[in-house]
Amino acid sequence: MVNDIKKNPKLTLLPLIALIFYDVSGGPFGIEDSVKAGGGPLLSLLGFLIFPLFWSIPEALITAELSTSFPQNGGYVIWISSAFGPFWGFQQGFWKWFSGVMDTALYPLLFLDYLKHSLPIFTHLIARIPALLAIAVSLTYLNYRGLHIVGFSSVLLASFSLLPFLVMGILSIPRIKTRKWFVVDFKKVEWRGYFNNLFWNLNYWDKASTVAGEVDDPSRTFPKALLGAVVLVVLSYIIPLLAGTGALDSDSSEWSDGYFAEVGMLIGGLWLKWWIQAAAAMSNMGLFEAEMSSDAYQLLGMSEIGMLPSVFSSRSKYGTPTISILCSATGTILLSWMTFQEILEFLNFLYSIGMLLEFAAFINLRIKKPDLHRPYKVPLQTVGAMLLCLPPSLLLLFVMYLASLKTFIVSGSIIIVGLFLYPAVMYAKEKQWCHFNTSEQLGLSNDLEDRSSPTELDQIVADDASLSLLGHSKTLQDSKTSSQEISTVD
Repeated sequence: MVNDIKKNPKLTLLPLIALIFYDVSGGPFGIEDSVKAGGGPLLSLLGFLIFPLFWSIPEALITAELSTSFPQNGGYVIWISSAFGPFWGFQQGFWKWFSGVMDTALYPLLFLDYLKHSLPIFTHLIARIPALLAIAVSLTYLNYRGLHIVGFSSVLLASFSLLPFLVMGILSIPRIKTRKWFVVDFKKVEWRGYFNNLFWNLNYWDKASTVAGEVDDPSRTFPKALLGAVVLVVLSYIIPLLAGTGALDSDSSEWSDGYFAEVGMLIGGLWLKWWIQAAAAMSNMGLFEAEMSSDAYQLLGMSEIGMLPSVFSSRSKYGTPTISILCSATGTILLSWMTFQEILEFLNFLYSIGMLLEFAAFINLRIKKPDLHRPYKVPLQTVGAMLLCLPPSLLLLFVMYLASLKTFIVSGSIIIVGLFLYPAVMYAKEKQWCHFNTSEQLGLSNDLEDRSSPTELDQIVADDASLSLLGHSKTLQDSKTSSQEISTVD
């Protein structure tokens, strides 16, 4: 079985772009509420144009640097552990896993919200609950069959899901009146819903880091994949919004989950409505698969470094972490009874806390470990790196400030559970109540910092001489000089 696992195909550039796209977006399904909460098209359009500059791009840059520095499953758990120790690494893993499971639970709900426009039976629990279970079980099985299958299926799903919106955009051109894009009624603006919708539709760029150990040549592939995904996500939101709000006279109150299906019918006819609903089904499959993969491989990564029992790192004959997948699937099914808006606000709050810790780790590692091997490095010095983190950090605090009392209570309870869960797991490890992997836990960051053998350095020079994201590049001579300096230190 071990040999079979090692031979499992690695993720290449295009499948990784598709996975990141589905970790973050999956298409415009669910952005309709931003028009309603924003009191009209203007704030929604501005949000999806400006928000990525202050949030998506900084998070993608930081993810690129840390993922290539720590190319192992576990992603941000390993970053935080290296910066602040295993206790905070465990807390980060628990918060982000719980947030991810909540996020996964949204997609079957979103799919049924689209479907009920044509099949009203799915508004009733007697049909809704069996449908949710059937979707969760079938998609969990696909995840079990292998990450490379998930990656390539995500490419096909993304292509199918985005095509009807491209067609809708073309059909809408003769009917567009640009003045409609500038409509806003500030009396109808609901800021909490508006920012939560923007935030949810543009976050989770760091999720792909949890499968870094499954990526082919991560130092080259990750930065390119993140850049491609940023462009794809922004376009997938802006084009449908421009088409729907510019061509129709719909009141902002009509824009809610699933409304793009109605927009398609009004612009192109019944055939386009059905196509968009089919695309919604495919998109939610991709979203479910990408999120569950990230959550499961995060647990696997935590198990590999001794934070969780070794059973979480056990793999099937397909190379997938069976127990971790089942654990994530169970959590998703249990959370599916909650409403869309409740889940959205809870997961945003937990995600915000985790992201603040990631930004702190990014700065901490820049200061305390300047010699850490970084195949890709954000083109900023320490002060510039701090300034890069400032706008998204303020945004995170603002999103948390807008949260309801119920969200504070639920999220606070989850945080308290995590604080007690870590010593409980460590006590079980000490008493040997279950088996843990222990060989890598304490030496993890040192091992990663010492990834500088001649063979690896040669590979770095060959693969990353001109690695770039948003215009940053290294010359071949700089790479060789850097390699020589590292060799001298060693």
